[in-house]
Amino acid sequence: MLEISPVGRAGTPDEVGVLGALLMGRDGAFITGSDFLMDGGVTASYFYGELAPQSK
Repeated sequence: MLEISPVGRAGTPDEVGVLGALLMGRDGAFITGSDFLMDGGVTASYFYGELAPQSK
């Protein structure tokens, strides 16, 4: 599944850390009550792209 996802790989801890640093830092001070989907496009591809289940 990950190989055919839009990004083609799993995320790294560093990539998650960058979002954490943004949220805890000065640049993220105005961000509140948000959800961040960090899946490399897998969810969107599942519903709308190549990973979508094929109906019979």
